[in-house]
Amino acid sequence: MIPFVTTAYAYDPIEQQHTLAGHPENRARLAGTMRLLREDGILARLRAIPVTPVSLERLQRVHPQSYIEYVARVARSGGGHLDPDTYVVAGSYEAALAAVGAAVNLVAAVLTGEVRNGMSLMRPPGHHALPTRAMGFCLFANVAVAARVAQREFGVERILIVDWDVHHGNGTEAIFDEDPTVAFFSTHQYPFYPGTGAAHHIGRGPGRGTTLNVPLPAGVGDEGYEQVFESLLAPFARRFRPDLMLVSAGYDAHWRDPLAMEQLSLAGYAALTRQVRALADELCQGRLVVVLEGGYDLEVLAHAVLNTLRLLDDPTAAISDPFGPAPTPSRPVTGLIAELRALHGL
Repeated sequence: MIPFVTTAYAYDPIEQQHTLAGHPENRARLAGTMRLLREDGILARLRAIPVTPVSLERLQRVHPQSYIEYVARVARSGGGHLDPDTYVVAGSYEAALAAVGAAVNLVAAVLTGEVRNGMSLMRPPGHHALPTRAMGFCLFANVAVAARVAQREFGVERILIVDWDVHHGNGTEAIFDEDPTVAFFSTHQYPFYPGTGAAHHIGRGPGRGTTLNVPLPAGVGDEGYEQVFESLLAPFARRFRPDLMLVSAGYDAHWRDPLAMEQLSLAGYAALTRQVRALADELCQGRLVVVLEGGYDLEVLAHAVLNTLRLLDDPTAAISDPFGPAPTPSRPVTGLIAELRALHGL
């Protein structure tokens, strides 16, 4: 009898084909991460889920055919920029299809009971991608497509997406803004790229109340983030009662990250992972899939991913943190928490 494996991961080196020298979102992000994971030996303890390109039928549940064909055409013509921040090279289309496919395959493995949880280690990221527009290094909406597949092919009724990337997941929010069956919780530095994610935006129409934006000032660290997750995410999740949880996991709120100004440490990220896993265990039989988004200090990123995999597999596991706490004190967020609790009736 094959022993049950709690945690899966999905990785394929096809992601290395999507790269541009000098751009912060390049193949070096995962080259060093995969090297550390192999040196640590953790991958041998987890289940490897095959990465296959997402089918066009599934991709079209979020993106129209015209946009998909546009991305493919730019890639096959040799590449270019889809917006000032977002590039395409010859291998980008295939890498992006694989990134979506990895998230979908992990969700399928979780929902069929093959594993309890998992993490996609693929790029390009996805949470800024709008249905008809690339943005912020993102081509296709990896998490959003996986959520739609979970609902339409596996009968999942309610999904909670937690986005702890330092940038607001405007694409994910826009896709589900009017959908009461998908809740969206986002912590992000504000005002900051892409300029969305204000506290007062709580969803629209039938989806009003199922979006909870936590616009953080610069300088918030471990204590503030942990308070936000305990005082806002936990009651929000318990009220929504999801059948599946998805995490857009950016590690660019770390104090060393060059693209942002928050003060999380690796220990702080580990605390968030434990909290999210505990909520999934409490509310949806542990069904949780984490999907990589940002993170641009490459040494931090490698250890952050290692810690996430360790804690998905065993929430009591020791973490790796060679960088320690932030060098400056964390800004308090008690006033913001009180405001958001009142706004959402928590």
